Amino acid sequence: MEVLIVEDDDAMAGALAAGVAAAGHKATRVSRGADALLAHRNFEVILLDLGLPDMDGLDVLRKLRQVTDCPILILTARDDERSVVLGLRSGADDYLVKPVKLVELLARIEAVTRRAARSRGSRQRRVVLGPLEVDLERRLAVLGAEAVPLTATEFDLLALLATHAGSVVTREQILDALWGDAFIASSRSLDVHLTGLRAKLGLPGFIINVRGVGYRVEAGSG
Repeated sequence: MEVLIVEDDDAMAGALAAGVAAAGHKATRVSRGADALLAHRNFEVILLDLGLPDMDGLDVLRKLRQVTDCPILILTARDDERSVVLGLRSGADDYLVKPVKLVELLARIEAVTRRAARSRGSRQRRVVLGPLEVDLERRLAVLGAEAVPLTATEFDLLALLATHAGSVVTREQILDALWGDAFIASSRSLDVHLTGLRAKLGLPGFIINVRGVGYRVEAGSG
């Protein structure tokens, strides 16, 4: 398992990395929140400290939850009830107070990753939206009886919107999923690919622009 440790204290980070490695996992450590926001896509679980040098860990957590459902465990010295409640409500899968026993930490990691694996296993592999069928395994979009000639990026964009049909997918989520950086200032690439996808589908009103937020397709489109 690939574990990302977000911890600015060298001694604590070293102890965590050693413990995670001893359990057979691969640990990578970053010390800043900004680094975690850029690196998170490569990991299966994140251990997040709240007292980071460049931004508060709760802000990092909220930003991560905009773009990923990767299991996140807060590991911090903050033991007051308000911090615990804020952490869990902001999207943490678990909250542990330092110092924590290694055996407990590993058990918590295993528990949250098992839940995440069950969730991934239950996800749909084919989405039908009116006349459009999106086959996620074969990476094929069929409109009526005809395959739609999409580029790889156009298909990824369609698949992301289709699997979240009925909900808004933010620009940040799209940029993170397709280009690996949700927090770049702007992206003309997204606009170009979105225009191309809309043109190839030829379904007016299918992809709805939610101004200032992102995009949505309706679950009952067509």
